[in-house]
Amino acid sequence: MKEIIKKIVLFIANPRLILCFGIAWMITNGWAYVLTGLGALFKISWMMAVGGAYLAALWVPFTPEKILTIIISIWLLKILFPKDTKTLAVLIEMKNKIKQALKSNKEKRKQKKETKKQKNVDTKKSILDDNADKQ
Repeated sequence: MKEIIKKIVLFIANPRLILCFGIAWMITNGWAYVLTGLGALFKISWMMAVGGAYLAALWVPFTPEKILTIIISIWLLKILFPKDTKTLAVLIEMKNKIKQALKSNKEKRKQKKETKKQKNVDTKKSILDDNADKQ
């Protein structure tokens, strides 16, 4: 557990990733804060309205911009720092673990479905046998 936490902290504290996350945050959120601030500073109502409306939408729970910010930051990391093999290796490892987990879940669901199907066949067979015995 300690090793996993250390790996996560080193991944998140990577200066290159922090830079890419900052750029991604400016793309998805920062412009609205700047627009609202400049609108308030220079008393430009349309700037405050547009920035404020977007910011209000951001504070609603479950907005997709959080996921989008992370996706953009990883994309920027791949483009700006293609030789950062440490961070990219962690991402590839996480991707492979997710793929394995999904594949495992799919196999478990398939096995469960087959077991349920077999149970239904056995139950029907049992009912037919009981009916035949009664006649």
